[in-house]
Amino acid sequence: MTPNPSIMKAVEKLDYRVTSGDVAAQAGMNVEVAEQQLLALATEAGGHLQVSEAGEIAFDFPKNFRAILRNKSWQLQWQEWWEKVWRVLFYLIRISFGIVLIVSIILIVVSISILIIALNSSQDNNNSGGSNSSRGGGGLIFLPRFWISPDWFWFFYWDDYSSQRRRRRLSQQSRKSGNPNQMNFLEAVFSFLFGDGNPNYDLEEQRWQTIAAVIRNHDGAVVAEQIAPYLDDLGSSLNLENEDYMLPVLTRFNGRPEVSPDGQLVYHFPELQTTAKQMEHQPVSAYLKEQRWSFSEAGSGQLTLAGGLGVFNLAGAIILGSLLQNQALVAELGGLIAFVNLIYPILLLYGIGFLVVPVIRYFWIQGRNRKLENRNQNRQNRAIALNQASETVLQKIDYARQFAKQTIVDQRNLAYTTEQDLIEQELEQADKIDAEWQRRLNQSKDF
Repeated sequence: MTPNPSIMKAVEKLDYRVTSGDVAAQAGMNVEVAEQQLLALATEAGGHLQVSEAGEIAFDFPKNFRAILRNKSWQLQWQEWWEKVWRVLFYLIRISFGIVLIVSIILIVVSISILIIALNSSQDNNNSGGSNSSRGGGGLIFLPRFWISPDWFWFFYWDDYSSQRRRRRLSQQSRKSGNPNQMNFLEAVFSFLFGDGNPNYDLEEQRWQTIAAVIRNHDGAVVAEQIAPYLDDLGSSLNLENEDYMLPVLTRFNGRPEVSPDGQLVYHFPELQTTAKQMEHQPVSAYLKEQRWSFSEAGSGQLTLAGGLGVFNLAGAIILGSLLQNQALVAELGGLIAFVNLIYPILLLYGIGFLVVPVIRYFWIQGRNRKLENRNQNRQNRAIALNQASETVLQKIDYARQFAKQTIVDQRNLAYTTEQDLIEQELEQADKIDAEWQRRLNQSKDF
């Protein structure tokens, strides 16, 4: 069984001694799943179970448990190796689109130049006996010479002249912020085409982590109004009245509903009340806020250059297509021109797609952000309503405090641990029991 990476990260963040509630809260996962995964991890990594006198269980892991797992599991070795390889492969995929764009432009420019030179040479031969005006009068001759002039490459130098100060300023800012790695142009091309991924890729994990933190901040006892700002659609008015939206929360964290004398519901979570060490209040946002999708994280100069080169590439492809209509000349030149003629549909398709994909993505992002803002606004309204809670809600919160508590599985009150031999523990427990009886006898004598 391959260990769950979320479990391992949670164990490390919690300093290697945890309860299932600790891990469920840290990873935002189901309590029962967390307990099963911890048992499996303890078995594989040499962890120890510690049971308190009240029956609560804690798990104690060695700090080198990853190395232990790596030595025992070829799957974990392969997974770590593949993660390293994938990072390299994905980077190559990211820069490949920029490389293809540059190669496409070079092929188009060189092919157009060769074809125009060949056409001009052919026309010069045909008009060698004509007048001076006939050799220089045709727009067909001077127009192609404009296209192959050195000024055609002004676009490649534009970014150097107009964005040099911008790049230097961004570089200085990045060094001050401790993040010296800036997106290069090849990465910016990929960003222009496909963006930079989902900014809310871990939204569900973040949601459940925050809900668990809210519950723990209130010592394991809450009311529905305190959880609502972190959920999405709460359902119909009947669901709101019955608080059905709390069912997934109860299921994930093994919560229990309690009914107040006034018939109001409160919820407490015994699993999240048990911890391996003193719980501290965690700062949480007033409501779950999704991040807006951005078109690209590349600089404006990089995006302008990428878009300009895309337009330049498509225009060049269209001109090249008109020149390739002369199949007799293509057959005569052969070589590179024959190869470009063969792949021309790919060049044209890439040129069109390079501009169409970002346009489609732009409008798709606008629609997605509108829905996102509506969800954020709804959750914010619930947070505002909680801050302006009615007397009924305040009474519910006050009643919930009756169930608030914190149970610490301290090493001093352990009834059993797998770290020691069972006989030794029985002897220690016997001494502890005798000491407890002696204390009670002394108390009875005082009376």
